Amino acid sequence: MRAVADGRAQLAAYEAVLVAELAARRPAQTDLVDDQSGQGVEGWGPARVPVGVSEFLVDELAFLKGISLGAATGLAERSLALVRELSRTWAALADGEVDELRVNAIVRALAGQSQAAGGPVEPAIVAEVEAQALGWAQAGETPVRLRERTAAALIALDSAAADRRRRKAERAADVRVRPVGDGMSELIADLPTPVAAACRETVDTYARMAKEDGDERSIGQLRAMVLSDLVLRPWDTSRAPVTAHLQLIAPLPAMGGRPTAHDDTPPRAAAVPTDEDAASVDGAPITHQQLRDLLEQLDALCPGGLQAPTGGSLDISLVDPVTGALQATVSPPELQRLVRRGCARHPAGQHSRVASSHRADTGRVPDESPPRGCSCPVLDRPPPVDRYTPTPAQRRFLHARDRTCRHPGCRRPAARTDLDHVQAHADGGATDCANLCCLCRRHHRLKTHAQGWRFTMTADGTLAVTTPSGATRTTRPPGLRTTGARSPVPGGGGALVRTGDPWSLGRRAGRDDPPPF
Repeated sequence: MRAVADGRAQLAAYEAVLVAELAARRPAQTDLVDDQSGQGVEGWGPARVPVGVSEFLVDELAFLKGISLGAATGLAERSLALVRELSRTWAALADGEVDELRVNAIVRALAGQSQAAGGPVEPAIVAEVEAQALGWAQAGETPVRLRERTAAALIALDSAAADRRRRKAERAADVRVRPVGDGMSELIADLPTPVAAACRETVDTYARMAKEDGDERSIGQLRAMVLSDLVLRPWDTSRAPVTAHLQLIAPLPAMGGRPTAHDDTPPRAAAVPTDEDAASVDGAPITHQQLRDLLEQLDALCPGGLQAPTGGSLDISLVDPVTGALQATVSPPELQRLVRRGCARHPAGQHSRVASSHRADTGRVPDESPPRGCSCPVLDRPPPVDRYTPTPAQRRFLHARDRTCRHPGCRRPAARTDLDHVQAHADGGATDCANLCCLCRRHHRLKTHAQGWRFTMTADGTLAVTTPSGATRTTRPPGLRTTGARSPVPGGGGALVRTGDPWSLGRRAGRDDPPPF
């Protein structure tokens, strides 16, 4: 195990050098400046980008390693601090004298403090504290205590150091949700330590009061319930009401039944349960019972079936039973009108494809439909339009197809994304669902302004993204099956591949959609 730890330390040191070299090839001079459109739009500018490095470096690291943007930011910060500021710590890591956990503790206490890295502390002071910290690390001090001692040693020589780190941490604060399985998720908030302690104590006090009043639930469950009540505050009328908009996906099997197979559908396509049959809330899977409980809470279940919840909407997605590709989105009243109207070209054989789709989604054929006749389609994806802005129908279709930002690894819900022309509208790209996809504001900016990135998409919505270094990942719309599908790049299917000379991509041929976005 010691040999494994030594090898891991050496690889971490090597990775730090590679990240620093990549950062040197991604200078900040390639980014937009403050007076250019698209720079830091709506306050979403980079908060933790290392000095002199492109804000999009962390996106490329996250892409290459398959990690979150936050983890990539931390990797970039640690790597640059080791290589540029704390060379003795890097050497100890490379020689296996100090393990990665203890090195990270030293880096967290000293990174960015030296004047050589844009900080206010004399390099000699940082070097003195670094030497002390390495001695403690080699003596076996625990990582947590090592970080505390290193920070204390720096404060002893520079009393303002702690406040600078605190202000930097406060600027990077955020709130995140992380699914943990079994229909549960973690709500994580970055707060100043006194505020976090006060929040925990308040939640615990209310939970113990409920326990003393006879509530039989566990104290942990009561704490979670109290926190949700304090945040959502359903009783509070003293402030402006806020509605939380969630995307609830309810496949037919999750509603308690299996779809009936279309006549020309292979039996297994309608009989084998898959992950696509699971219900989800904002992309996180939930159980069938949770789905029904949630629908009841929203008053969306009624004797006649489903109805739109108050303040919300209800759309039906019709998918190809073989490929899983989204064919159309429609509201229940629109679907009922189409079924009653039938095929305008063959009124004698009214039962058209939409009735077949309706049967697949509900398990029955509407009473108004005559016997089967023609198979003319009466419902399809929204048509293209000769303008820049997508139509409401296109927006509804694309939100249902993509569900989240389509950049590899990003999970931002589609409702908080932009509809982007994969081939820029200014370069002849059509405002068509086959050329539109959901991208969050950050990745929309990356596609438009970051040099060397390339985006391509096939008609079924399979998106391929290539980095300036030549690595490619593909993402597919949820539910789209890969059988018989063609990837827009060699080696597609979600794997990371290398395509061609990394320096042959160069600058993108044309600008993407212009601001505002």
